[in-house]
Amino acid sequence: MSRTAVIVIDMLNPYDHQDAEALTASVERIVGPLADLVGRAHRREDVDLVYVNDNHGDFAAGREDIEALGRKGRRPDLVEPVLPPPGCAFLPKVRHSVFFGTALDYLLRRQGVETLVLTGQVTEQCVLYSALDGYVRHYALRVPRDCVAHIHTDLGDAALRMMERNMGADITTAARCLPSEDDR
Repeated sequence: MSRTAVIVIDMLNPYDHQDAEALTASVERIVGPLADLVGRAHRREDVDLVYVNDNHGDFAAGREDIEALGRKGRRPDLVEPVLPPPGCAFLPKVRHSVFFGTALDYLLRRQGVETLVLTGQVTEQCVLYSALDGYVRHYALRVPRDCVAHIHTDLGDAALRMMERNMGADITTAARCLPSEDDR
């Protein structure tokens, strides 16, 4: 049974919203480290990889529809490197938290997950609210700062501080957030 899950939040984005320009500047910096982390997580049998993505108001949309929307959007170069690999769980969501209205908690408990590695966007919104919901459900939290994107730098930094101080999150890096085989 797995004890850690890497959660990729809202990375399948068409970037056609009001704050897209500010967000994409931050996403550009995290795509490389996040793609590497996704690859490492996918190869490990002791780590679950779960994508939870906004359905962009389309309640009939499934994984393929949401992927296609991101690929056809304004910045496919930010979507394609982090597309969900085959076989990983994918849950559409409708609000900020990855837990709200999804089967995520059930999936994680069924897999024996105790630690969540939260990645994606937006640090001061969906990542923060997901961290709080994970914390109140008694999951340990890790947030690799080089795998979360913000719209506002100051709010993103404040959100990371809140997760660390108020939720006991380990604010780390992609390279350090999954222990190596030798460390276990």
